[in-house]
Amino acid sequence: MTPPVVDLATWQAARAELLIREKAHTREGDAIAAARRRLPMVEFDGKTSVVGPDGAVPFLDLFQGRDELVVYKHMWYDGAPPQGQCEGCTTTAWHLKDAVYLNARGVSFAVVTTGPWEEVAGFVEFMGYTQPWYSVRDAEEPVGGAMGYLTSYLRDGDRVFLTYSTTGRGTELANGSMALLDITPYGRGEAWEDKPVGWPEGNAPCWYWRTDVDGKSTWGETSRPTAQWTRPGVTAADTLGRTSECH
Repeated sequence: MTPPVVDLATWQAARAELLIREKAHTREGDAIAAARRRLPMVEFDGKTSVVGPDGAVPFLDLFQGRDELVVYKHMWYDGAPPQGQCEGCTTTAWHLKDAVYLNARGVSFAVVTTGPWEEVAGFVEFMGYTQPWYSVRDAEEPVGGAMGYLTSYLRDGDRVFLTYSTTGRGTELANGSMALLDITPYGRGEAWEDKPVGWPEGNAPCWYWRTDVDGKSTWGETSRPTAQWTRPGVTAADTLGRTSECH
């Protein structure tokens, strides 16, 4: 059965009861953030070379003179056209198109990926991204390494430190759409969610991250990461064009 239909006063009482749990969740999040700020740090060579629009530059340049830096590590498929690139990384990067509020707080933001710069540059232009992107193709962790995560760094003069990195669903904190879907009646529309009996059963995780030209969700050869359909002149895809695995 679906949730009951009640008068406003009854709804407000139920809402107030849930608010107690939400406040506890918020306070626990604050406590976790405090513990995160106390994690030990890993120092590494800030002169490690990365490649961007101006050629090879030291990783230190990503700080743009600030002391703190957040990086999104974007997966990459060598030789693939835009529609063949990672849909999960696309949804995260798309939600981080502008870093003005981070900058105002004194935090820089950049995206790194293992793709060769000559391919990455075309993808960045196609997507209309304005935040800094760099290729870390030959760099080891904590500059390169595994992709698909948000990572935080601290600079002290010329010394650079790794302070934090997400795992798995940790990237959701950058995706405002997911948080908004979580307050809608049907949620994300994914099968794993706990729903009232009678609510739509839901689909596979992340099913709406790829769509075809008609807006139908599909992970087939005719699909693109959903955000790409906003780009001028985009046409239906014929192939994902993936010639190798993600680095």
